[in-house]
Amino acid sequence: MQPAVSIPVLFQGVRPATGAKDDAARSSSGGPDVLDTANPVCRDDALAFEIVSAREGFDALEQDWNALFDRAGRPAQAFQSFNWLWHWANHYLAPSAAPGLAIVTVRRAGRLILVWPLVRERTAGLDCLAWMGAPVSQYGDILVDDLPDADAVIRASWMYIATRLAPDLVRLRKVRADAAVAPLLAEIGASSSERQQAPFLDLASAPDFDAYETRYPAKARKNRRRQMRRLEECGSVAFETHARGEAARELARFGLSLKRAWLSGKGLVSPALADDRMTRFIADTADCDDRPTGCRVSVLRAAGEAAAIQIAYACKGRLLVHVIVYAAPFEKAGAGNLLIEESLRRAKADGIETFDLLAPGDAYKMDWADGAVAVEDFAVELSRAGKLYATIYLGFVRQRLKAAITALPASVRRRVASSYGLLLALI
Repeated sequence: MQPAVSIPVLFQGVRPATGAKDDAARSSSGGPDVLDTANPVCRDDALAFEIVSAREGFDALEQDWNALFDRAGRPAQAFQSFNWLWHWANHYLAPSAAPGLAIVTVRRAGRLILVWPLVRERTAGLDCLAWMGAPVSQYGDILVDDLPDADAVIRASWMYIATRLAPDLVRLRKVRADAAVAPLLAEIGASSSERQQAPFLDLASAPDFDAYETRYPAKARKNRRRQMRRLEECGSVAFETHARGEAARELARFGLSLKRAWLSGKGLVSPALADDRMTRFIADTADCDDRPTGCRVSVLRAAGEAAAIQIAYACKGRLLVHVIVYAAPFEKAGAGNLLIEESLRRAKADGIETFDLLAPGDAYKMDWADGAVAVEDFAVELSRAGKLYATIYLGFVRQRLKAAITALPASVRRRVASSYGLLLALI
């Protein structure tokens, strides 16, 4: 369907940018900016734009945001749900420092129809916009209602952001190829600085798990049976899943500690995991009656000891596996593989249609997967300084630094991580 309006018509109603402080004041004290997307006489089609820069404003969106997500949220947009971002704000949103909220909302006839969940921050002296939810969100996207003119509304919202907020750079990380925002980014020529794969398993393609499992080679299935026998030599094996409660909280915390130890042993660096805020955030999402996130913490035990732990989030028939890790003493028994197998069995029984292993597309994930979706980091430069930063640093320096560090022996990487943790966090 052709869009209802053209970009020039939409652009005319947007006031010029006047700076972050003025934006914040106007968005909290004044009314929304209004654009008529069809006809100056017919106000039913008018779009009302607003910038939410205060925590109270975000909290006030809860009912409308949830209604929009219930109507139009996609299963892969779990990280754009209000509840997920509410927990994020509790841990990562500082009262008076970056990142600061810059959520852009669009309403039509009072109904919330689009949300850009953004934050505003300073990076290398530049005024930047980025997704709300970093570093814990694994996909970034906008929420948009199922509208006949959705493409035009998305374009209008982008023109509003570019003109009213007027940042140097909009850096949108972890955007899926099938994201709602992806067509716009292609249309405006956003530059890509990194591309990964997010493997997934299509559980809906088989009537039950036994039928699904036949797609794996007989050798792989036989190997997992051998691994199970080895694990059983350590003692009785049990699988548990906790949706909330103290057990979920403590298992989640323990799983993250195992992940940090595993990374350290490999000489790898994760600034997100090293930050205590991530542990507190994940623990809260695991043990939460108020504003649940669909968190499921699973554990494979051998002789009562946690051999492997998985932290995942269920959303509209999709299970997004955020963390999966095994304890070092159970590596040879294939505890991680066995946990995935049992998680798949339980997920299929629970009606999960897609088992999402998230990016990056590590080899072990691809061994399980039916396919993968591209996930890219995008940048849109709106000033000369933003262009230089994106071209020189994001497009050249950053990638070569990452490649150089990855190529180092594990022992050297560990020394680099201990001495230059702050530098690595910037990469």
